[in-house]
Amino acid sequence: MWDPEKYLEFAAYRQRPAVDLLSRMGWNPARRVVDLGCGAGDVTPLLTRRWPGARLEALDSSPEMVRAAVAAGIPARVGDVREWKPPSETDVVFCNAVLHWVPGHLELVRDWLRALGSGAVLGMQVPGNFDAPAHRTLYQLATEPEWVEVLGGVPRGLECVAEPVEYARGLTEPGVRVDAWESTYAHQLYGADPVLDWLCGTALRPVRALLDERRWRCFLDELAPRLREVYPREADGSTWFPFRRIFVVAWRE
Repeated sequence: MWDPEKYLEFAAYRQRPAVDLLSRMGWNPARRVVDLGCGAGDVTPLLTRRWPGARLEALDSSPEMVRAAVAAGIPARVGDVREWKPPSETDVVFCNAVLHWVPGHLELVRDWLRALGSGAVLGMQVPGNFDAPAHRTLYQLATEPEWVEVLGGVPRGLECVAEPVEYARGLTEPGVRVDAWESTYAHQLYGADPVLDWLCGTALRPVRALLDERRWRCFLDELAPRLREVYPREADGSTWFPFRRIFVVAWRE
């Protein structure tokens, strides 16, 4: 289960990559715009403002997120991106911070591109932070004797996220032009355990699903001091949290 309120605690930081992705997707008119993995709908208004006359489709696999999006006025529905096919007249596909949960997504994106018409554009962004100290610390704890039996199978995401050049090479073909790059954001966070709070909205979600309330609190109590050690607090009370992201924009020429 996703917690929209927890996820949106860092909305300003999470929206910036979406804005950066959107800035590279161009301004061509669109008939149909699709927001795949729309979450709580906080980014979707950026698409409707960019393409105000287009028909909007928004979907997410989380009923909790979809309810939050609908409450915010987004016509979202529950759906699985692995089963989605581009409807006719789809000119824009926007997929922000979702495909790192989908193994084999490079082939999936390639199929989407082949189904799109001339002039269509697809933009995707995925975290490339799975080898960062925060994730290494989390996965190390999950494999220790106390936790490995129940958490040994927690998905890491590292195996299914490619490097920018791998996406560019894998998606470029006749009639498709690709721009792929990476950015590392230096987030200045505040609070007693801001990195832990960040992870609770994303990477720790699969862990939470496997633990009851008591063990979940025990896991957080063990993880928090380890994260404070690798992400020390500055003199002004803030914590610097570098976060790498990978972007791809592909155009059908």
